[in-house]
Amino acid sequence: MTDMDMTPGRLSEFELALRAEGRLPSTVEKYVRDVRRFSEWLAGGPADREAALRWREELAAGHSAATVNAMLAGLNKFFTVMGREECRVKPLRTQRRLFREEGRELSRGEYERLVATARAMGRERTALVMETLCATGIRVSELRFITLEAARAGRAHVHLKGKVREILIPGRLRRRLLKYAKRKNTASGEIFLTRNGSSLSRKQIWAEMKAVCRRAGVESSKVFPHNLRHLFARAFYSLTRDVAKLADVLGHSSIETTRICLISTGEEHVMLLDRLELVLSTE
Repeated sequence: MTDMDMTPGRLSEFELALRAEGRLPSTVEKYVRDVRRFSEWLAGGPADREAALRWREELAAGHSAATVNAMLAGLNKFFTVMGREECRVKPLRTQRRLFREEGRELSRGEYERLVATARAMGRERTALVMETLCATGIRVSELRFITLEAARAGRAHVHLKGKVREILIPGRLRRRLLKYAKRKNTASGEIFLTRNGSSLSRKQIWAEMKAVCRRAGVESSKVFPHNLRHLFARAFYSLTRDVAKLADVLGHSSIETTRICLISTGEEHVMLLDRLELVLSTE
């Protein structure tokens, strides 16, 4: 098969194909951005498997394996859409991580400080958004399914990626959502909206959380919406010890994805090793 050139038209075709599949806007943006980076790296050269392999090696020299594989996911998808399956390259092989970095893990105490600080600052919407994400375990992209009707019923029906799942809303959260909606004169539909009536974006929610973290005394590296989902996962698992049920609640098609959310911190891992008591006392 002849070599393929990377043209703006092909990038546009790729983007349209991703949207047609129902991919999340954030996923479309990332995949297109990574493929564009590959195109710029090619500098006019042909897009083939050899080039993709060279790009993988250059990326590996300056990025973590997880970052490289995330970028390759977009490129491999591009080759699939273009009908060039033979150009796909395998991701880097990595050992499953046993623990996550301390600077990225949000503790329950830090979460509570964030919510309390947001309310003290008069940012009720920010506080309630954080509580909603953390108390239900939903993705930030699923926040738009938290409607007045869902709050009244105590459950929301999420329709994303061709899948439908039901989210249960805890009683205390239901009452707060209904009270907030009443104060905002929300007659129906989404509860969390901007001043012009549009849905809150991921970037806006992230920015509002960042605005609170400094006063709350929480490192900004720990404050992003998806960390609230991880906190929910750890709290749910510590109570139930049922990873299969947790996978269903989170909407994961693979339990392996759920296990990633449950990775402990390095400090917790060291405490576990100490409890083994395999270093003998000399006293």
